[in-house]
Amino acid sequence: MSVPPSRSTRWQWLALALTLGLIALTAFLAPEERSLGANLRLIMVHGAWVWVGKIVFGAAALAGAAGLLLRRLDVHRWSQALAHTGLTFWLTYLPMALLVMQLTWGGLYLDEPRWRVPFTFGVVGLLLQVGLWLASVPWLSSAANLGFGAALWWSLGGLQNILHPDAPIAQSDSTRIQFFFILLLVFTLVLAVQVAFLWRRAARKRTP
Repeated sequence: MSVPPSRSTRWQWLALALTLGLIALTAFLAPEERSLGANLRLIMVHGAWVWVGKIVFGAAALAGAAGLLLRRLDVHRWSQALAHTGLTFWLTYLPMALLVMQLTWGGLYLDEPRWRVPFTFGVVGLLLQVGLWLASVPWLSSAANLGFGAALWWSLGGLQNILHPDAPIAQSDSTRIQFFFILLLVFTLVLAVQVAFLWRRAARKRTP
């Protein structure tokens, strides 16, 4: 049975739009860099986006482990909502990464490990979540989210760089750049929490 949008749902969408506005404003106010110029702002958003995707996939894995240990349906559902949130950020990060490549390298280098491996996880993650949605078995979703999150963190932790610099923001000498990146990261984490609550609400509506 379909449920009409509640007032709380409308407020959630409004809060999400405001958070997106804060992210855009923070990126606009962020400083430029000598060699990258204004492109640094997109790079900072891209960096915050991928880190939040990793963090949320890790949270989905932890929630999946907790769900399997506690055998609680609500924890299984939160693992699934977090996995959907992580995938939302991951799939929107990938086109952003292509744009950053074009702007900074003057072309697309698709064999770069920091593109190839995340792209593979994006495709696998999408197919996995579609399969889990069709199966609709809560404990199976938790187990899959645990395995996927662990594999993603392990794989990304051992990546080599060819053209991609290693932690360019962390290695920057500019405290202003680091400050704005941390601010972007915080706002993006807030956005992820808001998206997770929307996914959780959608799951409740689907569950009979």
